[in-house]
Amino acid sequence: MLRRSFLAGLALPAAVPSRKAKVVRLFKSPDGFPNALEASPEGVWVGEQTTDTAYLLDWKSGKVKRKIETASSNTSGMAFGGGYLWMAANGFALGRSKKSTDHPTGAILKVDPRTGDTVAEWPIPNGGGGVHGLEYVDGHLWMASHRFTRLAKVDVRDGKFTPVHDIPVTLGRSHGLAWDPPNALWCMFSSDRVIHKLNATNGEILEIITLAKDDPDPHGMCLHNGHLYYCDAGIAPPGVPNDSPASGYICRID
Repeated sequence: MLRRSFLAGLALPAAVPSRKAKVVRLFKSPDGFPNALEASPEGVWVGEQTTDTAYLLDWKSGKVKRKIETASSNTSGMAFGGGYLWMAANGFALGRSKKSTDHPTGAILKVDPRTGDTVAEWPIPNGGGGVHGLEYVDGHLWMASHRFTRLAKVDVRDGKFTPVHDIPVTLGRSHGLAWDPPNALWCMFSSDRVIHKLNATNGEILEIITLAKDDPDPHGMCLHNGHLYYCDAGIAPPGVPNDSPASGYICRID
């Protein structure tokens, strides 16, 4: 009786809303190895993992609207905001010859979206490490790095790279990120094939979306007109083909 009365007085947490994804394959990326995805007013930006080329594509047809070569390497994430592309270089090149501009310890590149020129770059702090998802929000970058079980918020407004906040995550291999106003962040966990909607203040899980085993392999992600989009890079750790029948596809979750 005492235990029952005690429990009756507790505010027990509600179950987290969960659903299975309904995935629609749209079109393949130009080079076939898309590992970064970002929404913009002009179209969807795609970062290719092997060529490190960034493409601006039409949302409906996948037609190339712009193509720029970048100094990124093993591109595994990107953001668009403040007039720039932000590229996540995840280490040495994968699937192409090495260049002197490659980033062995991981780096964030600030890139001119018209020319591909690098305006600034920052190595990943605290000893480096790979970096994947990026999202630009009001002068700040959110980033997912495998070396840390947290998502970090970094201030880039003054041309510097200043960490200001972070939130915990409960799964490994955090990848694509997407901002959902006013204060939520979607995070793709590629190995678990799960997407969490997180409170950007404390990391509380607000919603869960689960991909089926036969859905395209998840990597980069973005949010556009109320739908999550993601891409199948065709590559799995440690840089080998994932044998996915949807390799190279951009997909929408309905």
